[in-house]
Amino acid sequence: MGETEGEISEVAAGGFGAGAATYEQGRPSYPADLVAHVVDHLAIGPGRSVLDLAAGTGKLTRLLTPTGADVRAVEPVAAMREQLELACPGIEVLDGTAEQIPLADGAVDVVTVAQAFHWFDAPRALAEIARVLRPGGGGGLAIAFNERDARVPWVAELSRIIRWDERERWRVPYTVEVDWAAVLGEHGPAFEPAERYDTTYLQPMDPDTLVARVLSTSYLAVLPEADQRELEAAVRELVAPLGPAFELPYVSVAHVARRR
Repeated sequence: MGETEGEISEVAAGGFGAGAATYEQGRPSYPADLVAHVVDHLAIGPGRSVLDLAAGTGKLTRLLTPTGADVRAVEPVAAMREQLELACPGIEVLDGTAEQIPLADGAVDVVTVAQAFHWFDAPRALAEIARVLRPGGGGGLAIAFNERDARVPWVAELSRIIRWDERERWRVPYTVEVDWAAVLGEHGPAFEPAERYDTTYLQPMDPDTLVARVLSTSYLAVLPEADQRELEAAVRELVAPLGPAFELPYVSVAHVARRR
């Protein structure tokens, strides 16, 4: 994860380190049907080993443990690992990056990456993921993303308030236009063509949680306190007409590619 081997970008390290508790409070889970699709297609269950890579606070990790598989997590930011260990007691949590995974060759059957692949150096990360996967066992890689559904007018206005279109100024390499199947096809010769799965998710929400959701964004988590409070006021004003409880809609996507 990051721009050089074994390191992560400053905006990721700073933003996610400063906002780990906020991340845990505000970020969504993943749709049950998306998780079921990944579990089914990669045969996740008892007797199988899974690595949740760049696991953050364990939003996906905790959904994989009920399968009975042996689930481990790798996360480079210490504050995020602390939150993950609280949320997923008993899970082995390792310090590492996508470009330098602290596991032996062929150590796992499945690697999952949720809401993180855009931070990776794709060629090196895919080579490293292929290294730790057992070849020919029906396992492979799953990449998942939740995207705010900007087709909903108030969500589109939220994106304007947080200046989402300007995120490249903060060197955030994230874009909803990336075709991750094409990335896998170009940089992951060890993988079969990826299959895409599309669904939706509604995150139960209230104004406080939405503020946490917004401020967990990497480039916003490192803003000065005064700027964060100004942003908070704008978010609260936006959703005031929605009342004390509402839902934040997402489009959710998974790409699953088996290891050759």
